[in-house]
Amino acid sequence: MNLRRIIVATAAVSVLAASPAYADETPDVPIGTRLAAQTHPAVQLTSLTYTGKVSVPTPAVNEANLYALVDKITADVVAGKVASDQRTIAKYMFEQMNANVGAYLVPGTPERVVDAEVGGMCTGWWVTPDGYMVTGAHCVEMGEKELYDVFAQQALSKFYEEDAQGILEMVKDLSPDEEMIKLAENLFINFNAANMQVNGLKKEIAVLQAHPGGGVDKTAKPIVAELVDVGESYPGKDYALLKVNGQQNLPTVPLGDDADVQVGSTLYISGFPGLVTNTPFFSLESKLDPALTEGPYNALRTTDKGVPYIQTQAPSYHGNSGGPVFSKDGDVIGMLIAGTVSEGGEASENESFVLPISVIKEKLNEKGIKPTASATTTRWNTALDAFFLKHYSEALPIFREVQALHPTHPWVAEYITNSQQAITAGKDESPQSTGFWVLIGAGVLVAILLGLVLLRLVVRRAKRKKRPQIPVYNGVPPYQAQAQQIPAYQPPPAHSLPPAESTTRYRPPSQPYQAYQQAHGGQHGSQQGQQPGNQYGQHGQHGGGPIPQHQPYGQQPQPQPQQPQDRNVADLERELEQLRRQLGNRPQQ
Repeated sequence: MNLRRIIVATAAVSVLAASPAYADETPDVPIGTRLAAQTHPAVQLTSLTYTGKVSVPTPAVNEANLYALVDKITADVVAGKVASDQRTIAKYMFEQMNANVGAYLVPGTPERVVDAEVGGMCTGWWVTPDGYMVTGAHCVEMGEKELYDVFAQQALSKFYEEDAQGILEMVKDLSPDEEMIKLAENLFINFNAANMQVNGLKKEIAVLQAHPGGGVDKTAKPIVAELVDVGESYPGKDYALLKVNGQQNLPTVPLGDDADVQVGSTLYISGFPGLVTNTPFFSLESKLDPALTEGPYNALRTTDKGVPYIQTQAPSYHGNSGGPVFSKDGDVIGMLIAGTVSEGGEASENESFVLPISVIKEKLNEKGIKPTASATTTRWNTALDAFFLKHYSEALPIFREVQALHPTHPWVAEYITNSQQAITAGKDESPQSTGFWVLIGAGVLVAILLGLVLLRLVVRRAKRKKRPQIPVYNGVPPYQAQAQQIPAYQPPPAHSLPPAESTTRYRPPSQPYQAYQQAHGGQHGSQQGQQPGNQYGQHGQHGGGPIPQHQPYGQQPQPQPQQPQDRNVADLERELEQLRRQLGNRPQQ
């Protein structure tokens, strides 16, 4: 009996080893946190740069028209249309001149020349591992009027500031306020834009890839991108396709469908808001990391050109243009293109407009581009799943694999460091490898089989020692002799005890073996070859009824109580069969 108990206890350990139980793995990770970690590596800062030699004449005042304007303003003051204080009159004069700049300012001499470089920043996102990127059409080209306006504001700022200061000297006694200064500067910006000439104009589109660890510093060099396809700026199909050559294993983002979201769904915008990138108070490394904003899907609109746009209250700013917009599942459902603008020209976060993913897919199909998930992204997401489950020792080698696939990955180095620190601090909650448990279970099973063989040998020897001497019946076996002596049936007395046969019943062991049951569910890391949510190691209870004993035909001898050794062997055989089934249902690697 001691040997049996040892084997049963060992069997229970082997089943536990073969089917390790996991805790409920549902960590509380916010959607935005997981989404940002998964998608930020594929979201890049893009730049559009124009260079050229810009020449503009010195402005001269058309005195005749200016005097005529003074007479008109005087009449308006007398008529009560304009207030009579000098500050109001000066502002009114600048407003009238801005309404018709060419009537009051004319080209003069000398001509002023400057080597100029202007441009802007947008957002783009990789759709293939070999360098195809999607962004907005207005992020890769400017119309002539828009371009000249940008040159006038960015390249000629020194000139218009000096010219505005000169005209404000006439009203210096008024101590010009910010509004008056702005009106004077706009007067000369408009003049320069109307009279400018640009020679040797060149355009360059580039991608500013983040350094390992995130961010872009002054040493980062933009990678030139080729313009493959471009649509029509908003309110048209504001889409562009870029190609950066010589790339492989780039992080990518998955594309969803229009039906993935509807009115009321939460949308997530990723990109580089100019509100931050153009502010000098933040470090270059930090302000050039993507920002994630969220807000509800408000409505689906259609522009006067027949192009659908999603209206959302997810905040966006200049610089977010061309950025991907995600569903809660992390799939791209559109691209941020436009937003509302205040009277002063500043972006307002009240409303944003998103080009649906169906339009983007249509344009990609026209060029035969098939969005593909890279090995870098697939392994990155697997590592993140383990990381967020606090399975740091499981995540660490996968993060290193990502680093080998894409050495310039902007965030993998940080996650490697964080995983190592968590392991050192004893925070790792990774489960033991199922392969380890299978080896243990196999070894225990061998031990059980050996123990069972030894037990059977012991039982057989015990039976031979207790077997009585069999009398000889002239060579006739006892059961044949008994078969020839069939006694006549004798009815029992009226109140006698029942026959001895009725008192014999099979009794199960006093402590029957409890079949191990464990259903594993919950969320597991998406390791390769393992399906999340599988249930395994589940078995039903086995009955404890007697096992029928085969007897030869003829007279049945009176049943005898089953020997304890026989019951032990039968029980162990059933338990061994249970173990085989349970080990067969062990979790797979």
